Amino acid sequence: MASIEKRENGDGTTSYRVKVRLKGYPVQTATFERLTDAKKWIAATESAIREGRHFKTAEAKRHTLGDAIDRYTRDVLPSHKPKERAKKTTNLAYWRNELGHSLLADVTPSAIAAARDKMASEMTHRGKLRSPATVASYLLSLSAVLSAASKEWGWIETNPMSRVRKPPLPGGRVRFLSDDERLRLLSECRSSRTTELYPAVMLALSTGMRKGEVMGLYWREPRNPPKYRAWGVVDVDGRRIVLHATKNGERRVVPLVGPALDCVKSLSKVRRLGSDLVFPSRVDSSEPVDLRTPWENALKRAGIEDFRFHDLRHSAASYLAMNGATLAEIAEVLGHKTLAMVKRYSHLSDAHVSSVVERMNKKIFG
Repeated sequence: MASIEKRENGDGTTSYRVKVRLKGYPVQTATFERLTDAKKWIAATESAIREGRHFKTAEAKRHTLGDAIDRYTRDVLPSHKPKERAKKTTNLAYWRNELGHSLLADVTPSAIAAARDKMASEMTHRGKLRSPATVASYLLSLSAVLSAASKEWGWIETNPMSRVRKPPLPGGRVRFLSDDERLRLLSECRSSRTTELYPAVMLALSTGMRKGEVMGLYWREPRNPPKYRAWGVVDVDGRRIVLHATKNGERRVVPLVGPALDCVKSLSKVRRLGSDLVFPSRVDSSEPVDLRTPWENALKRAGIEDFRFHDLRHSAASYLAMNGATLAEIAEVLGHKTLAMVKRYSHLSDAHVSSVVERMNKKIFG
């Protein structure tokens, strides 16, 4: 039920004070100079209340972005992996400093865009501009807070980040080993005093597994699986690896063939007592070995520059592409949910694509 009260102001003008009363809801009031505006507001407000939209706007005027960040940090972040939690904590500290004092109703796409542009133009403590990827990461962290405020807490109607342009990101890195580089690197890894280096590199290069997945391999399923780490189980007889915890959260089966299988068989004959890890640390057998120094030394001896351990995964994908694997097949091997991540290898399979087109033309046109 709504009522409109006409008022004569001291300056001779007329205004209309409106009250909207609906059972079970607080009274809503507003004042307008024109009667038509008052009637429009009544209709819109009554409709919004009945549909459950109006008081979300009211909540947005009661809470600041700082309140939302605090609640997200308290209720949501503890369930995230430590590395991700630390990253988001840093990112959200920036947003708290920039917009934390603002009411959620004032955290508009334009306000976020202005903060984004300021962030992109500022020098970091290292004297460098933030990269587009870093800016995108900050925006993603804020979006997670606003999404929770919209979908779970009812503090805002929609996530304003959906209307904010994200910075264009550079194409994915595609650094893979040439045939000569591969031979030199494997030779240096084999001669390393750290005996775990060669089989670890061979596994990564042969299967496309991530470093964390390789280092998280067990001979049998552990009683207390790692909570925040990728892990899997080696099945030598079945010639496969079953990855139970991966980056995208999905179980994946990886075939074991060729030299990688030979390496695993050799490792299975000299397992470390008291540890089910395939690559246990000599310091703490419950943790995987640290290969950073042996890996960097092997790269130096092999004369290979601008190459990271993760590039072994790129190398495996590139070899698959050059040997005729489709993008869908590469995605399946690597464990990607979509083809977007593997399109970077499409130019390496030109010969395969050409043969597919040629076969189609022969079939259609003779």
